[in-house]
Amino acid sequence: MSEDNIYRDLGRSFSEWFDYVLEAAEVYDYGRYPVKGMGVWLPYGFKIRENVLKVLRGLLDSTGHEEILLPLLIPENIIGKESEHIRGFEDQVYWVTHGGLEPLDVKLALRPTSETSLTYLESFWIKSYKQLPKKYYQVVSIFRYETKATRAMVRVREVSTFKEAHTLHEDFNDCERQVIEAIEVYSKFFNSLGVPYVISKRPEWDKFAGAIYTIAFDTLLPDGRALQIGTVHNLGQNFTKVFEVRIHKSDGSIDYGWQTSYGISERALASMFAVHGDRRGLVLPFHIAPIQIVIIPLITAETRDEVFKYSRNVYEALTSRGYKVYEDLRDELRPGEKFYYWEFRGVPLRVEVGIKEVEGGYVTLFRRDTLERIKVESKELLEKIELIADEYNKNLSNRAWQTFKSKITRFTNIDEAKKFLSSGRGIIELPWCGGYECGLKLVEVLDCDALGTPLDAEVVEDNCAVCGTKANTIMRLAKKY
Repeated sequence: MSEDNIYRDLGRSFSEWFDYVLEAAEVYDYGRYPVKGMGVWLPYGFKIRENVLKVLRGLLDSTGHEEILLPLLIPENIIGKESEHIRGFEDQVYWVTHGGLEPLDVKLALRPTSETSLTYLESFWIKSYKQLPKKYYQVVSIFRYETKATRAMVRVREVSTFKEAHTLHEDFNDCERQVIEAIEVYSKFFNSLGVPYVISKRPEWDKFAGAIYTIAFDTLLPDGRALQIGTVHNLGQNFTKVFEVRIHKSDGSIDYGWQTSYGISERALASMFAVHGDRRGLVLPFHIAPIQIVIIPLITAETRDEVFKYSRNVYEALTSRGYKVYEDLRDELRPGEKFYYWEFRGVPLRVEVGIKEVEGGYVTLFRRDTLERIKVESKELLEKIELIADEYNKNLSNRAWQTFKSKITRFTNIDEAKKFLSSGRGIIELPWCGGYECGLKLVEVLDCDALGTPLDAEVVEDNCAVCGTKANTIMRLAKKY
């Protein structure tokens, strides 16, 4: 989608549109709570969040993951035991130093993530390969003292919808298998939301602290900036060696376990709101919407009873099929105001019922994705809505992917890429030799961020855009949030 096309008429930038829609649609209240970087999920937004997590939990549960709930507080001696990990988070940790008025003997961290606390526990829980693989996950709040400018749902200090998975394996090969499974789970998850993405291996200088390597999912928001929406980490034995997680292996030997971890936050919801939204407000996927169909009776004093009866019959027919339906009977709002209200909240379908519909034996159906208004015979309504429900999400996804792909551009030299970034935004791809110094040079010269290299190997015919030697991969770069 084009930022100019969508937001120009509103006189707002994408960022302003995003903040306005979250508040006006009563999804998420940000900026008024008196602690910076913390927002409040409002009832409508919480229902959307709940439906998104239902999709994610279903994918995780079906692949053998088990949900747990770890303590929020991590003792300093535990979180600091893995030195590389704590160096990666030391400037972002919130510390609890007092219990009431008494100073604590050991400072307690509000978890920035849970690799250390869970690995500590696994040293007691897991002793044999017969217990493996072990796949845990939890959906919790994490806290990071984000020093950059905070932004609703995208860059916050309390990440209130953090799904973190942690797995333990007998050997490296099974660990690698789990990385592939995690990527498949996340791909299905974002596909379900209709959110497009690229999957990249992060460069060495930008991997997760304590990981062997990091795989990341990135999307583009309508302003052309990239947003990281999911990560998968192969942790190897970096944490298990520190916390003495020793496993009796199937060959009779004893070795440290192997781990992965992977996480998704409310950025997944932010990207869903952003890539599907338009000048009228939210556009929600059919299975995610708290209200899938809203019925709006169009009445006069003379037709009130007749229209309400017809409307109620439509409501009962739809709810009997399991659709989430709301019948808007508010007298204080005119029909046009109700149309705007529900369109802004992203309700996929609107059913209009007036005396013309009653007398003609039909309803008027409005689609939020295409903005089409069509007449449907009452006896065909259930069949028609079933067809629309099936194609609705496909339409959102296809539209989002088409726009996304149009904003990925490959160049052969830095000057071309730099000119492109100065006039627009998106993801650029450049041939890269894989050298550390050349990678950092790309970031410096282009004044953007490295997303990483594609997972799928491809033959690169060009030379490195920096040093001119034979390139062996492609570096993806973009302006990031």
